[in-house]
Amino acid sequence: MLSAVPVVSPDCPEVIEVPETRYARTNDGVHIAYQVVGDGPPDVALVDNWSLPLEAKWEHPVIGAVFRRLASLGRLICFDKRGIGCSDSAPLEASSTIEAWMDDLGCVLDASRSERPWVLGATEGAQVGVLFAATNPDRCSGLVLVNLLPEPQMTEATAKAYVELFDFNSPHFLEIVAPTIASQPELARWWGTFARLQASPATQRRLREVLVGADIRGVLRSIRVPTLVLNRVDRVGNPGEDEAANIDGARYVELKGADHYWWVGNANAVLDEVEEFLTGDRPEVEVDRVLATLLFTDIVSSTKHAARLGDKRWAAVLDQHDALVARELANHRGCKVNPTGDGILATFDGPARAVRCAQAICSAVQSLGIEVRAGLHTGEVELRGDDIGGIAVHIGQRVCSVAGPGEVLVTRTVTDLVAGSGIEFDDRGERELKGIPGVWRLFVVAG
Repeated sequence: MLSAVPVVSPDCPEVIEVPETRYARTNDGVHIAYQVVGDGPPDVALVDNWSLPLEAKWEHPVIGAVFRRLASLGRLICFDKRGIGCSDSAPLEASSTIEAWMDDLGCVLDASRSERPWVLGATEGAQVGVLFAATNPDRCSGLVLVNLLPEPQMTEATAKAYVELFDFNSPHFLEIVAPTIASQPELARWWGTFARLQASPATQRRLREVLVGADIRGVLRSIRVPTLVLNRVDRVGNPGEDEAANIDGARYVELKGADHYWWVGNANAVLDEVEEFLTGDRPEVEVDRVLATLLFTDIVSSTKHAARLGDKRWAAVLDQHDALVARELANHRGCKVNPTGDGILATFDGPARAVRCAQAICSAVQSLGIEVRAGLHTGEVELRGDDIGGIAVHIGQRVCSVAGPGEVLVTRTVTDLVAGSGIEFDDRGERELKGIPGVWRLFVVAG
């Protein structure tokens, strides 16, 4: 256990130990505040909601007791997401995406040397947990989702109402989303102080807008690790049972209560279910399918270029193309799977990075006097040694084939997962993809 700093709670005269906060540095240079408490196994990685800073949760005697019990189940790893609490501030576009928060989680697991924790995600942290478990099943022993957020894809008016509803500064906020806190004036005042300290009003609003816009439903069927879904049935918005039905083999448990915040109200009922889930005997899951974002690129009019330049000069252009593509893949953490004629297939663990990589490739190759088209899709792929397969690969390839010169064309799944990234899209409407069942809505990256 890391050393702790003693503090005196204003509501309780005895000394309460607050775990030492350390910092991990992400690939993009953001410092993430994290704590490690207790002894494992197992490791439990908590991706909590962003309503309170990391250190504040230990200082209140009631909430602190809940966290101490969670830490007693193993080695607890918790952190402040970028832009929140003790972690670095970051530009709003960079700090408020599920993909960025997933990167924060991976960075903290590396720093704490946690190889395969159980991931516990609460409210918007549940969205992060879903994406992490589906993308990195080899790094996740199991998944606990508590109080999933209301279903997305609302009307514009409804989405705006939710953004206003979840405003920490609204006088009725706690009454609606955390009645247990609202009914205890001292706890409400304490919570309000730290809630205002954890993020600026602009950051808070930006986060609310992202959480309303993000859609993880297309990812749920890709989860292959043991999963427990806990849902307080009386809270505002209640998608838990519908979401659990889309996770293969998930256990769904309904609990009484109307609090969105799992650590108030009947928190011990939540922890009872978590403890039973973590301590039960479950078979090892063999990982042969993962969630990935697939990028296909293709050089436009390559045959005409080859005929015009001749074999030798065209080969030199292809070598330069490959070098530029390799550079951008390295810059955006893409993994090249194999060449596809005059293009490439690469995979990414984050859709926003994949989109930006595609944009960078399209821009870079213009210096060679050529254009490429790019297609992206996020879906489940089969692992076949160094290669991949599955319907998602065929979808990505077909999307690329219908893109225009210099265009980056994506499926709806990609747009749903990059909400808040600052990437804008133009709707290209629905169309059939050769050999792929159904009708697919496609979007072109704007700008």
